[in-house]
Amino acid sequence: MNGPFDAPSQSFDDLSIQLHTYLEPEQVEAVHRAYCFAENAHEGQTRRSGEPYISHPLAVAGILANMHMDHQCLMAALLHDVIEDTGVPKHILGREFDEEVAELVDGVSKLKNIFQSRAEAQAENFQKMTLAMSRDIRVILVKLADRLHNMRTISYLPAEKRKRIAKETLEIYAPIASRLGMNDIRIEFEELGFRAMHPLRSSMIEKAVKRARGNRKEVVANILETIRAALERDNIEAEVFGREKHLYSIYDKMRTKHKSFSEIMDVYAFRIIVDDVDTCYRVLGAVHNLYKPVAGRFKDYIAIPKANGYQSLHTTLFGMHGIPIEIQIRTRIMDMVANNGIAGHWLYKASDDSASGSHKRAREWMQDLLEIQQSAGNSLEFIENVKIDLFPDEVYVFTPRGDIYDMPQGATPIDFAYAVHTDIGNTCVACRIDRRLAPLSATLESGQTVEIITAPGAQPNPAWLGFAVTGKARSSIRHTLKNQQRSESINLGRRLLERTLKSQNQSLEDIPADRLSAVLSERNYSDFNALLEGIGLGNQMAYVIARQLISDDEVETPDKQKPLAIKGTEGLVVTYARCCKPIPGDPIIGHISAGRGIVIHTETCRNMTELREKPEELMTVQWDPKVNQEFSVELRINVEHEKGIVAVLASTATAVDANIERISLVEKDARLSTVNMVLTVKDRVHLARVIKRLRTQKGITRIVRTKN
Repeated sequence: MNGPFDAPSQSFDDLSIQLHTYLEPEQVEAVHRAYCFAENAHEGQTRRSGEPYISHPLAVAGILANMHMDHQCLMAALLHDVIEDTGVPKHILGREFDEEVAELVDGVSKLKNIFQSRAEAQAENFQKMTLAMSRDIRVILVKLADRLHNMRTISYLPAEKRKRIAKETLEIYAPIASRLGMNDIRIEFEELGFRAMHPLRSSMIEKAVKRARGNRKEVVANILETIRAALERDNIEAEVFGREKHLYSIYDKMRTKHKSFSEIMDVYAFRIIVDDVDTCYRVLGAVHNLYKPVAGRFKDYIAIPKANGYQSLHTTLFGMHGIPIEIQIRTRIMDMVANNGIAGHWLYKASDDSASGSHKRAREWMQDLLEIQQSAGNSLEFIENVKIDLFPDEVYVFTPRGDIYDMPQGATPIDFAYAVHTDIGNTCVACRIDRRLAPLSATLESGQTVEIITAPGAQPNPAWLGFAVTGKARSSIRHTLKNQQRSESINLGRRLLERTLKSQNQSLEDIPADRLSAVLSERNYSDFNALLEGIGLGNQMAYVIARQLISDDEVETPDKQKPLAIKGTEGLVVTYARCCKPIPGDPIIGHISAGRGIVIHTETCRNMTELREKPEELMTVQWDPKVNQEFSVELRINVEHEKGIVAVLASTATAVDANIERISLVEKDARLSTVNMVLTVKDRVHLARVIKRLRTQKGITRIVRTKN
């Protein structure tokens, strides 16, 4: 891209000269026809600057021509506002040009006004953008170029609109450009957005940078000369130049890393460009011989490229007088791909695999976006997940076969499992990190080898949402849990309704179809399963629905019916109250909670006092004789001070097949302490065995099962 942010407007003749350098004459002619069509369509329209409107699409095409985009993309750029602003329908464009150009223009038109309305509509617009991008990635390139020219001419807009557009550019467009590896465009978005969003701050930092630059000239010149001399001694041909710090990156570091301006400016940054990969590593050796490297600050993005295809060697050195020097070493092609990213697929496709690698990564990213979109519950959830993926600070991990996966900072084995495949994530039960068993909540670090252990029939755990960080993992977990809860709700709803009807010597088969349809219509349910789901989730009372179905006002209320058997396998729609932690053998009662299904309490639970005031929400329940699950129970154990008492109690409980979930010790006085232990047991008989075994230990004065 060319230098100044406020580039002067160009004519089609200027664009034509540029296009003839890389397109065929007939392709340039096709672009010219698109220009003439757009010029006629926009006749009489002007921009806020007073220029004819055609100057905007022409500038957008100019930005894309700098990237050497193909002729269809340039035609779409020239025509991108025709459908929206002049009323020319899509089929006319298809007839005048071709279907591919018409599809591109239509895709860009649908992205109009992204994020300009309320949050829900903004998110829906972003979903449209994802779909358009997935069909043809050039749609987003035209959109980025469109936004770039609008940012270059933003000074003509009112202050409030300037700030809104700048915020949107910094939050969405700059990260998308970064994710697609288009560094030049990202930097320009950030600089222009910062200038429009915070004019005073950008002006102050700009002045401070100019002052600092004057003081730094001599140091920069000395370091440059020293590095060049060292490379010449080793017969290495390379270009060495200082890297300017951009205003927004300075501001962002001051804000997020709490660094002062002088701390940031005290670091000197240089880039070394060479011809091939071997020379990159030779340069690295030369600069490490010249100055001492800072431990832990070397990054090899050539061997393991970033998610957007970026490749380079990064190292930090202690220079003269301890001055920190940051150095990037890369080949010319890597430098071009770093600046143009996905556009390099067109710019260098004849000669370079790196650029097409960047294109492949962008496609993979968009495929992930599509998967997130399909499984997201709503558009706000979708955009929340996408924003997570737009700001990756990568960690690189390996599969046991040596495949590399890039994950965001803080990712866990659950995120990794979903990155490999959604089905692997859904059936994941355990993992090994570097061949050792590790918790699924462990934070992954670069260089680790992760192996996922799956089991047929396994399902995601709701607790995973507490530590999964990638958008794909979170949306897949939510989607699966939603489906799992729906099927469990339908099954429970059917059981509850059949039980109520059975108490009236009726069954679902006895209900006439027209009666069922009338109830569904009255209750606003699309089908019978939706009604059963509503009953299972506690949004509808089974006895009320039964009364409607059989037109009998004498249908028994829940407390008069035969108790519902609790098997422990009902899943998400039957939960066990945390206040009293019921276990098989305890007398229990069910509370129908809207949206949660049935919550099981012990009959003596203190919270039931308040709940009993609404008898219609209570349900008689009992434990199924064949229940075979584990349930949490909490014990409070008073002990005399003994060294290692916590370990003794834990090993004693596990010896009787109780699984320890949590254990903690609180000192009461100099002689006594209280141990709080949460463990899982099968039933009251199993709990009695555990307590009996614990009482045999020396120093235990009292054991109480805590409730409420």
